[in-house]
Amino acid sequence: LKTNRETPKLSVETQSTSSEEMVPSSPSPPPPPRVYKPCFVCQDKSSGYHYGVSSCEGCKGFFRRSIQKNMVYTCHRDKNCQINKVTRNRCQYCRLQKCFEVGMSKEAVRNDRNKKKKDVKEEVVLPENYELSGELEELVNKVSKAHQETFPSLCQLGKYTTNSSADHRVQLDLGLWDKFSELSTKCIIKIVEFAKRLPGFTTLTIADQITLLKSACLDILMLRICTRYTPEQDTMTFSDGLTLNRTQMHNAGFGPLTDLVFAFAGQLLPLEMDDTETGLLSAICLICGDRMDLEEPEKVDKLQEPLLEALKIYTRRRRPNKPHMFPRMLMKVTDLRGISTKGAERAITLKTEIPGPMPPLIREMLENPDAFEDSSDSSDSASAPPPAIQAIKQEEKSTYESAFEEEEEEEEDDYWDEEREWGADSDGEPWGEAAQKKAVAGKTQ
Repeated sequence: LKTNRETPKLSVETQSTSSEEMVPSSPSPPPPPRVYKPCFVCQDKSSGYHYGVSSCEGCKGFFRRSIQKNMVYTCHRDKNCQINKVTRNRCQYCRLQKCFEVGMSKEAVRNDRNKKKKDVKEEVVLPENYELSGELEELVNKVSKAHQETFPSLCQLGKYTTNSSADHRVQLDLGLWDKFSELSTKCIIKIVEFAKRLPGFTTLTIADQITLLKSACLDILMLRICTRYTPEQDTMTFSDGLTLNRTQMHNAGFGPLTDLVFAFAGQLLPLEMDDTETGLLSAICLICGDRMDLEEPEKVDKLQEPLLEALKIYTRRRRPNKPHMFPRMLMKVTDLRGISTKGAERAITLKTEIPGPMPPLIREMLENPDAFEDSSDSSDSASAPPPAIQAIKQEEKSTYESAFEEEEEEEEDDYWDEEREWGADSDGEPWGEAAQKKAVAGKTQ
């Protein structure tokens, strides 16, 4: 009887064990994946809660980089751009403001960075082998050639100087302004030529070519002159060899913009950019799909992509142990836009300081050319198309250059050739007097 009582007990235990063993073979269905609200910034698919709000990977990374690098962005419209997953890359200023508006936290970024510094050991960056594909190699060569043939390097120039207002700042030295505006006009023509030689640029609509040139011209002008900075003498050199110190640059028209431009030039020095990198960065400044009023921004973005890839590979191949150089170069594009915005504002105040109208090509390339319209010459210029539009529409650059240069050749060339011969020995007075005489003669005519 005792045995019979124990047998059922063993049987129950056996069944119990058997039931437990069967559980893993028929698992319950996994819980459904967690669904987050769309990204609060751009409404794209969210990857979770980052820095306090539901956001996508793109906005998370953008916010983190902006805070960690203390980025300062500029809106080129009315600081009220629409931010969604299509437009989020077009205005960094408004995108960052949207991040703050929806509740992203600066402190969360800083805490995250400090935690990583404690938990992650310093990684050793090993050199990588970067090679340009055949297509990118060809692109690099074409851009580099276009840059070098429209912008001679500092070592190719025969420098000359002038003593005109070299020791003290004044509101405006008319002689220096006259020379500076002439050289700037010629530089703009060279930038138009550079643009037309970039692969794919002339496949854009005429309207988009003009929009890109007018938007980026000041950026490229500033980049070019800043690559001709000589820190030992604190001077900058123009394409004809004219070399001005900081005071003279101020007096030539830069005014309150001077120290900002020289500071930017100093920041370029550690990058040690060569002509190819300067050319590629200029092309990236120019061909940028976030410019206002573009007809085909997506096509412009596609043209920019290989330029970015080419610059990345070229810089890393040239400096295999310095992978940070590429992003540092790209950050200069943002800096250039900020300087250009202030440059356009400075040009407006110049209108009240110069004796005559703003040179037409400089006026056209500014952000708001209407601010420079002068009623005295509006009737003469109304029928003529803007010079940059003429340049873009023409098949050959030589036609445009000759048309522009012949207009001023007799009046200008002899005058400035004479000035260049004795400019280094001048006491400063002849340049100012000559400019004033020209201004009076212009008004008389």
